[in-house]
Amino acid sequence: MRALCSTHLIGQALVICLAALVAMQLTDISTGTLWAVAGPAALVCVWLCAKLSRPWAVGAGWVLQLGLFLTGFVIPMMFLIGVVFAGIWYGCVRVGRIIDAAKAARVAAAD
Repeated sequence: MRALCSTHLIGQALVICLAALVAMQLTDISTGTLWAVAGPAALVCVWLCAKLSRPWAVGAGWVLQLGLFLTGFVIPMMFLIGVVFAGIWYGCVRVGRIIDAAKAARVAAAD
């Protein structure tokens, strides 16, 4: 699960940075304010990659997805992007758990 979710979070960090660049052109929000929000959000995505082995990390990922969705109030297209990323996050978590269970079963069978 860690590999899938980490890949997703790195991609999400890139999208957050690119969305901030777009928001600079499409909104009247100051550049400093945009980067004060987008910068830490992107850093949290990267930081969360390292914490995915912790039990609370998947829940924190869901909070991050909600935060991305809520940025749609600033840039309406982010509602769609937020829904897409939440769907991908769900898929990564679900498929990742299936893969982890298959790996554990394979290890147990080998012992």
